[in-house]
Amino acid sequence: MTSISLDSEMRIAPAPPGGALIAGQWRQEPLDLPVRDPATELPVGTVHRCTPGDVDQAVRAAATSMQDDWPLHERVDVLRRCGDRVLAEIDVFTETIAAEGVKTIREARAEVLRCVETLHVAAGAADVLTGETLQLDASPRGGNRIGWFTREPLGVVGAISSFNDPLNLVAHKVAPALLAGAGIVVKPSEFTPLSALHLARVLLACGVPPERLSVVCGGAEVGNALVAHPEVAVVSFTGGVRTAEAITRGAGVKKMLMELGGNNATIVCADADVDLAARKIVDGAFGVAGQNCLSVQRVYAETSVFEAVLRSVADGAAALVVGSKYDHATDIGPLINAAAAERVTALVDDAIAGGARLVAGGSRDGTYVAPTVLTGVPTACAISRDEIFGPVVVIEPVSSLDEALQRAGECEFALQAGIFTASLDSATKAARTLTVGAVLVNETSDFRIDSMPFGGFRQSGIGREGVRSAAVEMTAPRCVLMTVPSEPGRASNSSKGLAGQ
Repeated sequence: MTSISLDSEMRIAPAPPGGALIAGQWRQEPLDLPVRDPATELPVGTVHRCTPGDVDQAVRAAATSMQDDWPLHERVDVLRRCGDRVLAEIDVFTETIAAEGVKTIREARAEVLRCVETLHVAAGAADVLTGETLQLDASPRGGNRIGWFTREPLGVVGAISSFNDPLNLVAHKVAPALLAGAGIVVKPSEFTPLSALHLARVLLACGVPPERLSVVCGGAEVGNALVAHPEVAVVSFTGGVRTAEAITRGAGVKKMLMELGGNNATIVCADADVDLAARKIVDGAFGVAGQNCLSVQRVYAETSVFEAVLRSVADGAAALVVGSKYDHATDIGPLINAAAAERVTALVDDAIAGGARLVAGGSRDGTYVAPTVLTGVPTACAISRDEIFGPVVVIEPVSSLDEALQRAGECEFALQAGIFTASLDSATKAARTLTVGAVLVNETSDFRIDSMPFGGFRQSGIGREGVRSAAVEMTAPRCVLMTVPSEPGRASNSSKGLAGQ
């Protein structure tokens, strides 16, 4: 690990028009919830600490706004123009993400470009709302009837997002909701609300009806009020399993979309390109300091290439630059707070105490954790089972692909998995065997595009995100059946039996 000077000076993020957006109105005061730079713990801005009453006002306004006509062509145009506007303001969004969050300046800029892509994908996804004609005459009781269905929004979406992608995660909830014709109330992470408020500013400027979108800021009290609100029909949540369990208890009977993270495995076969695999593992394990649901956490390498993979990944980890988020030379920024950094190092220490070997890293300086490589981790250790959400990767030898597939599946998280191999047979076997949301060949788990269905199995979530999939999840078919009068002297099939039976 190469270290450079860490952040120490106060930096102020670009300020949004207000500290919350509620029912089309910006809350200018009180601005009583500070937003802090994770690296320095110094304030970079302030927002309005919302109340359950604010949530109620926002949700009711969103529900009322859905009674007003907002045609699809206008929604598509707004999303397209919003993507263009975010791109035009790339510096503002980059500075905001870097100031309030964990990303380096390079990672922050890349996230803005991802957000632009997400909005443009949404603008081009209107076809997912296409209905169908119903073949009613397939039933003897369907004679003299025609029918069709359209896709209609289920109702107001209550969205809660995480800190690690403070802009694009919000876009992944807002864009499909607006495309579907729904109203949406967003609660961004209390650690990173500024990016969401700036996105709301742009959306309003591009023509979103003011009451159709709200952004409420705060912690658990605000989130609980949002998911439990009787007029919220869909809950879209990105975060941890414990919070998801609390949401399901408090929300009642409503549609749930949950992206809950992973403990992702990557397999390196004996015939793999080891240099390629090692480079991608380093990128996938340590990007955003490992605070990424797709992060590579476990690697299983066949025995003949294990030492080469372990050595190359350890060397790559040691070469990464840990330091100021604002220095373009920096590869690794901070964790979101001291508690998160302490948790990660405690997991590492627990594994070492259990017999694991520390190959690289293992140290901590405040909220910064060095890129860490472990091997020989007992399966009973928490780091083998839980999501780390930090810059740590475990690399273990396996005797065969079968063993690698078995061990990769020994986890309650099942988001994505990668395999490096030159064999089509090995690749297709992995694709058939691994119960995960996506299997990536000659790539790690740490890759997605914003139009693909995104989500996992088991504890990794419910439903699928990705703009197209989310828009479908946020809507439902509404059927229309119409009886056509019979020709004179000709009885309809339906008259031969009990109507509606």
